[in-house]
Amino acid sequence: MGKLITLIFILFLGVIAYFAVLNRETVTVLVTNNLAYEIPKIALVLISATAGALLMLIVYTIRDTRRLIDNIQAQKRQKKQDKIQALYSRALGAIYAGKTEVATDALKDVLKEDPMNVPALLRLGELALNAKNNKQALDYFKRALSSDPENVETLLSLVKVKELMGEHEEALTYIDEILENDPQNITALYRKREILERLARWDDLIYLQKGIVKQSGDEHEQQMLVGYKYEYGRESLEAGELEKAKKAFRNVIKLDNDFIPAHLGLAEVMVQEENTEEAINYLEKTYQQYKSMIVLARLEDLLLNIGEPSRLIRLYKNSLAEKPSDNVLKFFLAKLYYRLEMLDDALEIIQGIENPAAFPEIARIKGGIYLKRGQTEKAAEEFGSALNLKMTLRLPYCCLKCGHTSEQWAGRCSSCGRWNTYYFNIHDTCRVTDAERG
Repeated sequence: MGKLITLIFILFLGVIAYFAVLNRETVTVLVTNNLAYEIPKIALVLISATAGALLMLIVYTIRDTRRLIDNIQAQKRQKKQDKIQALYSRALGAIYAGKTEVATDALKDVLKEDPMNVPALLRLGELALNAKNNKQALDYFKRALSSDPENVETLLSLVKVKELMGEHEEALTYIDEILENDPQNITALYRKREILERLARWDDLIYLQKGIVKQSGDEHEQQMLVGYKYEYGRESLEAGELEKAKKAFRNVIKLDNDFIPAHLGLAEVMVQEENTEEAINYLEKTYQQYKSMIVLARLEDLLLNIGEPSRLIRLYKNSLAEKPSDNVLKFFLAKLYYRLEMLDDALEIIQGIENPAAFPEIARIKGGIYLKRGQTEKAAEEFGSALNLKMTLRLPYCCLKCGHTSEQWAGRCSSCGRWNTYYFNIHDTCRVTDAERG
């Protein structure tokens, strides 16, 4: 390479010498008005070439110097980044090993190198949350947000700490920031749904759930939408807004005709509108269609309240005529007879129940009957202690999906959050459900 450059240089000098021989004329170069020089043409060419070469040399020197500086800075940044990564990896290892203090120290060392390091700030915030220090966690998360305002993990972390602090409206604000940039972020949609449920904002939930259903097309999500519409109707009913409640319950029934709580809600609207007879007729029709014992129990209360037990007994007998081996129906009829002081009829029905041991409540009813007749020894044989008459007439409920038990009926299970799942806890209903649940 050196020989080639030397050869080119010699050739260049030869060409210059050749042109110098052929071009011996001089050129006058004016420096000022009073100062001029005469130089050979070839000298002018050499001066121009030398100036151009020097200019190029300066340009390339500046470029190479800049590259050198950039490379040095890049090496420093890489070295710093490697140190940060090593510290962060050590912190993660300590977190997984449960060494909180070691992890905290390593993460703080990361911040010494990079005060706005988002992953380190988030991990420190999580450690503060685990230590129940919500205020400190909030500070770390806000610092992370100032470094990267659109970071989804940071915004979700702020949502979490705001929920723990009970500031649900502010949590919703952070979720809305996520959804503004990504309207289909399913994690943000689910978190917003949880908060809206906690706030019982059923109207907003319905609007939100429609979007989730449209996005997922999942049957479970559709059932959630039906449930929220029911809750909107229930809340309207409790607030005395009967028209809103009626419209909501009818909408639910239109979407899911088997949704028993909506049928009961619609009947309750009729009762509050002082249309008790209409409510009874509606519940009779609903019972005939779905054979729901929950509906029948509500129908029983209404008919007894208006003093028409014969109509209720006729309904029970008609149902038993259709299903003579239905032990649950027999049990409820026996309970009704006991409630009406028709003790002989109650005993007769009880004797017709197959496997009465499957109905522990039967012993209470029989014990109550014997007590009313003054047959205390037989009563003692049935339940072994003094009878609480209220418990005789009151049955607990259980969720057919999760087995949760409750003394009060509700349209939604407070344990698993599903709707239309409560049934009377008789005949080992919940024990069977637990077995199915595994």
